[in-house]
Amino acid sequence: MAKEKEEKFETKMKELEGIIEELESGETDLDTSIEKYTRAMKLVSECDDKLKSIEEQVNKIVKEDGTLEDFNYEEGE
Repeated sequence: MAKEKEEKFETKMKELEGIIEELESGETDLDTSIEKYTRAMKLVSECDDKLKSIEEQVNKIVKEDGTLEDFNYEEGE
């Protein structure tokens, strides 16, 4: 059973940057531009989901008993 390997966040960001450069150059035809734009929007969504997931993980702290608790930061402390 072949498992599809998930692309790394950094790989997706590099691909997204490349697409943006291509689209900004204005040298692609309309059909290719639409395909590239569609792929870019998918990459943006995937990267956003990954960042939200990471943010949730970072905002948790482990208590002494091993349980997770939300981390609340208050300025001025």
